Amino acid sequence: MVAPRRVIALPTDAEQRQRLLEISRSRTEPTSRVERARIILAYLQDPSAYAAARAIGVTQQTVTRCLERAAELGVIEALDDRRRAGRDPVITAEAKTWLVALACRKAKELGYPHELWTTRLLAAHARQHGPSAGHPSLAKLAQGTVCKILAEQEVKPHKVRYYLEQRDPEFEPKMAEILCVYRHVAMLRGQAESGESQGEDRGASLAIVSYDEKPGIQAIGTTAPDRPPLPGTSPTVMRDHEYKRHGTLTLMAGIDLLTGHVHALVKDRHRSREFIEFLKLLDAAYPADAAIEVILDNHSAHVPRETTSWLAAQPIGRFTFTFTPTHGSWLNLIEGFFSKLARSMLRHIRVSSKHELKERLMAFIADINREPVVHTWRYKIDNAA
Repeated sequence: MVAPRRVIALPTDAEQRQRLLEISRSRTEPTSRVERARIILAYLQDPSAYAAARAIGVTQQTVTRCLERAAELGVIEALDDRRRAGRDPVITAEAKTWLVALACRKAKELGYPHELWTTRLLAAHARQHGPSAGHPSLAKLAQGTVCKILAEQEVKPHKVRYYLEQRDPEFEPKMAEILCVYRHVAMLRGQAESGESQGEDRGASLAIVSYDEKPGIQAIGTTAPDRPPLPGTSPTVMRDHEYKRHGTLTLMAGIDLLTGHVHALVKDRHRSREFIEFLKLLDAAYPADAAIEVILDNHSAHVPRETTSWLAAQPIGRFTFTFTPTHGSWLNLIEGFFSKLARSMLRHIRVSSKHELKERLMAFIADINREPVVHTWRYKIDNAA
């Protein structure tokens, strides 16, 4: 006589089933958790340990053990391994704290030529100086153990992550001023889209330009011709590793935030005289009665006597500057345009001369201006005063 099939009850709700499904399809979860999630899901669909074992490709005993744990602990808790007794840890908690504190200092502070720690160097230093500091458990410290201890505290002394220090004491007021300009742009564009005559008049008498320079664009040439991709042989462009430098250029560009039109000049340098030349370009591009507001950073070419003298000779109200705070160039919308330029047109570019690079830069600008894209700013714009 065949024994009746044993059914193990696994109470679950919709949220738990969804979580099991996510884990079963995960590519980053541990293999054991993925397998157990698949077992439980298969059993919930067909409450047979034999059928679940065949569907997953494991033994029936493995399925039964997993189901019993799930019934005892819960379907989500059963995915983790049980805690094993193991032997007592050799390295004490105080020794781990000392090691982590050591890792938070620079290696050069302790007489090493290294700027940062390597885990090998940190382990060697701990083995040598740990026992004398009152931590004999570090006498045989291995490099792998150092990695585990640091990982527990999420400390990575061998890596550097850059940040931008806020040095301008008036950063917040200046940022609010920039955001107010962007909000004004959004209002003008909204009025123009709704067909309000007042908005059209204001847009025609005001131009708002986001301006910056991108210096040091390298004109690099190849010393041998590139080889195109060849199906079945070479999937990528092949390029000789040697190259020839022809010099650098500076792209001076400003985006009209109301129309998306890009004004640009390409020069060898970006001094005040080149900046004045760009201002003359803006002056010729807009009607004589229009006010031109320029958002720009605090570069030395923007505020010297030569620039201020030229601005003083212009009609009152013709040009207005709104400066970004120090270390706040990221507030300038044109930085996004430069990022797109670097990631698309300038990526892997090779030219035969600076003249060719200039022509290709201006061709890129002309292509953008055929179908201008109006750039918008949304970050913290509602917080503008």
